[in-house]
Amino acid sequence: MISLHTTRVRRRRLGVAAAAAGLFATLLTAGPAAATPDPGTGPAKGRISSGQAAEVKAAVQEGEIPGVDEVVHSRNITHLSNTPKDALAGLNSDLTFQGKYAFAGNYDGFRIFDLSNPKSPKTVAQVLCPGSQNDISVSGDLLFLSTDSSRSDNSCTSATQPASEKSSWEGIKIFDIRDKRNPKYVAAVETACGSHTHTVVPERKDVYVYVSSYSPSTSFPDCQPPHDGISIIKVPRKAPQRAAVVDFPVLFPDGGNPGAPTNPGVSATTGCHDITVLPSKDLAAGACMGDGILFDIKNPARPKVIDRVQDNTNFAFWHSATFNQDADKVVFTDELGGGGAATCNAEIGPNRGADGIYDIVGRGDHRKLVFRSYYKIPRHQADTENCVAHNGSLIPVKGHDIMVQAWYQGGVSVWDFTNSSKPKEIAYFERGPISTTTMTTGGSWSAYYYNGYIYSNDIAKGFDVLKLDDRRTDAAKRVRLDELNVQTQPDYFRGLGH
Repeated sequence: MISLHTTRVRRRRLGVAAAAAGLFATLLTAGPAAATPDPGTGPAKGRISSGQAAEVKAAVQEGEIPGVDEVVHSRNITHLSNTPKDALAGLNSDLTFQGKYAFAGNYDGFRIFDLSNPKSPKTVAQVLCPGSQNDISVSGDLLFLSTDSSRSDNSCTSATQPASEKSSWEGIKIFDIRDKRNPKYVAAVETACGSHTHTVVPERKDVYVYVSSYSPSTSFPDCQPPHDGISIIKVPRKAPQRAAVVDFPVLFPDGGNPGAPTNPGVSATTGCHDITVLPSKDLAAGACMGDGILFDIKNPARPKVIDRVQDNTNFAFWHSATFNQDADKVVFTDELGGGGAATCNAEIGPNRGADGIYDIVGRGDHRKLVFRSYYKIPRHQADTENCVAHNGSLIPVKGHDIMVQAWYQGGVSVWDFTNSSKPKEIAYFERGPISTTTMTTGGSWSAYYYNGYIYSNDIAKGFDVLKLDDRRTDAAKRVRLDELNVQTQPDYFRGLGH
């Protein structure tokens, strides 16, 4: 039972109706990064009807949902700090960590925080480098940034340009971060259809980067159909300027899920949205629009698909994946509505826009993904709140499967899936709607556990730090990592102090 940190009784009945050096945040001549929402089927965005607005207003007055921007949370969560946006005004996106630093993506670039005092994170640097969605990761001295908006060139002062022009550029940018106060842009690699997200597979001498992208068109010279795979970049650690695409493995030789009209309400597969690797087990899980896949990465340059699943009843858009520590489960997320719609309500129900929990059964190349259940936050949100399953990470508790997860304006949820068939929430944090009259994009994009704290990058409100105090997760506080890219899952209990 979760007790609320509020005096309200919340019944929740809503919803029936090129290289450059010395980059600084002062380079304000760069053009904006156009937001490219993920596809997905869901309610329309924008101004809601007067009836819906009246319902939202009444729900706030009656205490069924928090008021505009009001913070509420379970009693086992403490909100330690919020750092609003500063020089980077775009949408906040993903997070990655190294030592005492957090690196926060933003559609206009990235920001580096010093986490020495989680109650008061300090900004170390802000780098202006537009290119939605600026998915971010680090490995040693290198930082990788995804560009998934068509740009005039590969510099950090580029402007938007149509993808139909051959000279347009999208792909991966690479920075040297030895000096956290002055990251240096050292290389760029163009990839087919850009880079919506990427995943690093660290090796000793080299880093392999799996680049996920999608939505090809015959009118895009550098993004031609069928685009049924991923780009693999090899980056020499000591010479990142030699980074290059080394392969484009086809993961869907049959073209993947055809989508509508064969499977109405499901996105057709034209590539992958996100990939999570578990190097200690030589495994990866891919969330690929209309398909979920499990593959072997023993040879990181030659990934091999082991199994593939679809859910044409409840999943609209396979968005991301998380392994449990024992590598016998995968949690896939469904980003119904592309992250810009209100899907956490009674009308949509508990099985759409949710997590799908799959057990991994069998051995070796005969392993299979077997569906067990869905998980969705148990609190309905307003019709003005974009809310759907999004990015999360494991909380390292031996013998238990617990993760923290972002739900956009649904907030942050901590939940237990030790029993694959009976997942349950154990903690939460959220804000009230940004608006009671208009669908406005906001909420937690990524919520990750790192070295004793939960960090959330709120699209609109900035960088939040949360502390979780619960006997079920207290053991995780003894686990310490030197680096965390959530899509490159560590073995938390091998060779680590705990």
